[in-house]
Amino acid sequence: MSASPAAPATRVLVIEDHTIVRQGLVALLSATPGLAVVGEAGDGLSALEQLAALRPDVALCDLGLPGLGGLEVMAQARARGCAARFVVLSMYHDAVWVQRAVAAGACGYLLKGAGLHDLTEAIARVARGETFLSHGAQAAQEQPELTAREREVLTFVAQGHTSREISALLDISARTVEHHRARVMEKLGIYDVAGLTRYAVRRGLIDPHLR
Repeated sequence: MSASPAAPATRVLVIEDHTIVRQGLVALLSATPGLAVVGEAGDGLSALEQLAALRPDVALCDLGLPGLGGLEVMAQARARGCAARFVVLSMYHDAVWVQRAVAAGACGYLLKGAGLHDLTEAIARVARGETFLSHGAQAAQEQPELTAREREVLTFVAQGHTSREISALLDISARTVEHHRARVMEKLGIYDVAGLTRYAVRRGLIDPHLR
């Protein structure tokens, strides 16, 4: 009795702008049984070209890409009829990024810092037609939902702006700024600027190196 033929390897395209991270992902995935890295891209435009030319099963995609961001890459790929299923690997913790990625076509979402087991599990499950959210991404979605204006106020507070400065930046009254600020604190259960700043950094709302 002949042995059953082995299942074909899942074809993976790695889309990541940081060269050392991209090369590390390629090396790890290439050494994983059942996976075959068919290509890599370091920016959004190259990613779209590679998706069309290589027709991977799964695309592992960062969101912060030069040229076209990851959200635009996924949206354009879907509009062009690309059959690849996307797994996002991102530093962004905020629930809004998870929601935007899913809306753009992502089937999986992992935070950078996830282990290799989660990464390979996400690729395997997405390749099978399932969805995958890492524990960190699930936790992000469970965070209290802020309105767009509340996120703006939170971002400016975390950047060190006063209520008067935020009032001028957003063209609203200082009293309205204070109202939004109080609502943010109540929703998050955080009542000091340092805590709000840490939260904003964790959620990817601000870059701590640019403050």
